[in-house]
Amino acid sequence: MQLVTADNAGLPKRLGDFLTLTDGLDYAARGRTGYNIFSSRGEPAAALGYAELRDRALDLALKLTAAGLPRESRVALIAETTADFFVFFFGCQYAGVIPMPLPLSLSVGSHEAYVRRLHSMLLSGTPAAAMASPDLIHLLKEAAQQAQIPLVGTAEEFYALPTAGGCLRPFGENDPSYIQYSSGSTTEPRGVLVTQHAINANAHAISRHLALGPGDRATSWLPLYHDMGLVGFCITPMLAQVTVDYIPTATFALRPRAWLKLISDHGGTISFSPAFGYELCVRRAAKEGVCFDLRHWRTAGVGGEMVRPDVLNRFADLFAGHGFDRRAFLPCYGLAEATLAVSFSPLGQGVEVDTVDREAYEQAGIATPVSACETGGRQRSFVFCGQALPGYAIAICDDAGSRLPDRAIGRVLVSGPSLMQGYFRDPDRSRAALTDDGWLDTGDMGYLVEGRLVITGRRKDMIIAHGRNIWPQDLEWSAEHLDGIKIGSAAAFSVGDNDEEERIVMVVECYSAGPEQQDELRRRIFATIQKSAGVHCEIVLVAPRSLPYTSSGKLSRAEARRQFLAGALKPREGDHGDRPAVEPAPPPALAAGA
Repeated sequence: MQLVTADNAGLPKRLGDFLTLTDGLDYAARGRTGYNIFSSRGEPAAALGYAELRDRALDLALKLTAAGLPRESRVALIAETTADFFVFFFGCQYAGVIPMPLPLSLSVGSHEAYVRRLHSMLLSGTPAAAMASPDLIHLLKEAAQQAQIPLVGTAEEFYALPTAGGCLRPFGENDPSYIQYSSGSTTEPRGVLVTQHAINANAHAISRHLALGPGDRATSWLPLYHDMGLVGFCITPMLAQVTVDYIPTATFALRPRAWLKLISDHGGTISFSPAFGYELCVRRAAKEGVCFDLRHWRTAGVGGEMVRPDVLNRFADLFAGHGFDRRAFLPCYGLAEATLAVSFSPLGQGVEVDTVDREAYEQAGIATPVSACETGGRQRSFVFCGQALPGYAIAICDDAGSRLPDRAIGRVLVSGPSLMQGYFRDPDRSRAALTDDGWLDTGDMGYLVEGRLVITGRRKDMIIAHGRNIWPQDLEWSAEHLDGIKIGSAAAFSVGDNDEEERIVMVVECYSAGPEQQDELRRRIFATIQKSAGVHCEIVLVAPRSLPYTSSGKLSRAEARRQFLAGALKPREGDHGDRPAVEPAPPPALAAGA
């Protein structure tokens, strides 16, 4: 198979300065770049140049309109990393219908849970048509029951439809583009209606900051139903005429080295991942003793979740011998409600860490800087996520909406040209997220230092114990450093009500079957949390793969808490159900670290 080249043979570079996605694809089709898709074994599976993509998208658009799909009706797409997904996504743009990328069953749970999730999204979006691969069509049809969707089928079944009577009616610059479901959506989906203006504005800002040039080649394992995968590594590269090499998300989860090998084999220059992707490479890919050539990887983006400096340092140290330059790291911040990107660190600078006094930030909500080499007192290190992109702004506010000064921790609000106009058919949530003067309340907490943003966590996840603000990821990361605990296998949250003292619970997936090993693990976790955070946790060991995750692979603490309170998170088989999960609770002064 002849792969799509990264050389555009003289087509002048344009960095997303288009009015619509179809304008962008019309231009990209004049060159030689496009999408390459590789199999789970790293072999070429499909090559789809932008010229061929445009031809196939135009043909599909005629079929969709000939089938009677009304303008601005929705088309649900199970977002597998296949050529068909790209054809359908852009075919919808030419047909004037709105694609709805839906998640795969990765990290969602059981068959029943996945079907329920799809069903809720279909009810929310009320699509006129839905498409899935032959492997997943039975799940889509099961989820589509009672949703009254006129057309449900595989890509081949849609390709077999007639074009007679069809017409092209591409979206204009003031029209919608697609619906992006928030990765945290569960039984109550939150669909972000992304406009043509929003996606082109954000892609333009991203392309300019990354300084995408003729020699760039992107590499991705990110899911196409998530904003980082769809916007960052499908739409933006096309709008900048950049070639992308893909491996399926499931392949990366099983063999992280496949990501690095793809970058190595094809000279990838741009690739992004949440921090856990780099951690997986450190823990698993390094053990296989494979040599890579990572000298061309100039921008290694980090986003999608809290950025852990220790993880990035380990990755940089381990792969320095393979040509990786730690200055390639590019921490950033974004969210689907802003289409994708809000802030970027400077290119070529690497990770900048802010080390603060832990007592001050937990008890007073102030990020007081301390020297990283100081030995007295407890410290916490955060990663700067850069400054707002041109045309965007970031504000830190208290609960009353008043602006806070530098280093005061508060609610993160953003504004810019790519903010959503609202959640699809959800005016109540839209009003809760958007202020009257056009700012978006992100739901995140953080602080600013001379315009540079630091994210400290999700507001809804914060634990308040004895007057201290405790971030659950601090507790989880402490536990994950212990032998026998895998990354992403611990969830911390608080429980209690007005009649019960708030207590902290740590649920940990346990891979030890013996009661003695479980008791020892529980004691080690308990001691580690007490030493690192000065708090006592109720430690609950559960079976592997018990914790809930969002569609993008993020731990869902809120759902874990709900399941714990409902009794759905069962102790690990072999655990002592009649034994207290922790030692007797200490006095409040000791628990508060006094």
